[in-house]
Amino acid sequence: MNICICNTCALAASVTGSRLRLMAAIGAAGLNDTVSVSTAACLGACQTPSSVALQGQGRATYLFSGVSFDTDIEDLIATCRTYLEAPDGWIEDARPCGRLRSCLRARIPVMPAKES
Repeated sequence: MNICICNTCALAASVTGSRLRLMAAIGAAGLNDTVSVSTAACLGACQTPSSVALQGQGRATYLFSGVSFDTDIEDLIATCRTYLEAPDGWIEDARPCGRLRSCLRARIPVMPAKES
């Protein structure tokens, strides 16, 4: 799975610092082999920066905004674990995600396989 951080609604230096803090937390949680971190231009949730998307091959995609990398790292790690445990990434019970439940802006189902 991948965590994608929006690099448009924050200064590049703060995105770099946020990415490094998140990568350190992923390593400390033992998720280095499962979770990657990337950045992308504008995730479209500019009204409440910072924005983060969770995505995975054959899995649902989630968009969160209003994420604080100073206070929400533990909730991001918990959400990654919940996402990885959920069938197709579709989280039914978001209580383990902590404050991120209130930051959710979109939950997009997995794209169905093309019929031949």
